[in-house]
Amino acid sequence: MHLAYPAVLSALLFCTGLYGVLARRNAILVLMSVELMLNAVNLNLVAFDVWLSRAAKDTLHSGQALTLFTIAIAAAEIGIGLAIVLAVHRNRGTADIDKLRDTAEGPETEGPETEGPDTPAAEKAEATA
Repeated sequence: MHLAYPAVLSALLFCTGLYGVLARRNAILVLMSVELMLNAVNLNLVAFDVWLSRAAKDTLHSGQALTLFTIAIAAAEIGIGLAIVLAVHRNRGTADIDKLRDTAEGPETEGPETEGPDTPAAEKAEATA
């Protein structure tokens, strides 16, 4: 088998995952896209390891070893990422990335963009200072 087949498949998987990361608004879909990108990297590592092992008789199969480490890192990343997404969803009620700028921010309030000395936010800032 030629090296071009898994390389093209890996490039397609990686581009699909990259599109998912850049275009999706749901945090779980973004995590799934990151997993797709990591699987594309795993496919490349194994394909190049097999291709290079044909050239040399004594090989260490380092591509397959790196693939195992990548799988372990991906499992840890998805576990921690899902825990964070679930905690944010419980607190905020949404997993939309655009609405989650910072976990310390409260819900956005509508009003004037500039705050004068008579606004409640200015009074609150003076009380805490």
